[in-house]
Amino acid sequence: MRKEIRDLEAAEDYANPRYEELLMTTYYPEHVLRMPAAEWPEPVLRGFGDLSYDIYLAMQGPSEFGIRDGAVLEDWDRFDDLKQLQVPTLCIGAEYDTMDPKYMAKMAEQLPNGHSLYLPEGSHMAMYDDQERYFTGLIDFINTVDTQGK
Repeated sequence: MRKEIRDLEAAEDYANPRYEELLMTTYYPEHVLRMPAAEWPEPVLRGFGDLSYDIYLAMQGPSEFGIRDGAVLEDWDRFDDLKQLQVPTLCIGAEYDTMDPKYMAKMAEQLPNGHSLYLPEGSHMAMYDDQERYFTGLIDFINTVDTQGK
């Protein structure tokens, strides 16, 4: 599977139906939403259906496995600016997300009023695949911010 994806990317054959099939059957159910695509909730399907490929292409490039040279996000790094944000912020890290949960916790540490939530069963859409922990953590964050007046 990995070799096939690498070969399709090397050929820049991102529009190949097989490329999307490989993403939808292997990569996405592991890192985007940990359930078969056929079981994805309607809002997720609607979101993917309304995705602006032109904007996605400009921001990241065509690959799901890294930012392409020349993409807008290639050199975009705001980590050092986090200390300037004063609003209460919840950084959510999920074990199976492509975003490193340890890095998300480090982001929370940089924020003057940062909070961290780790979801051991979650992926990029942890509000669906680690739902109980996600919403408990979100509600706790809101309640904490509300009672502290921050």
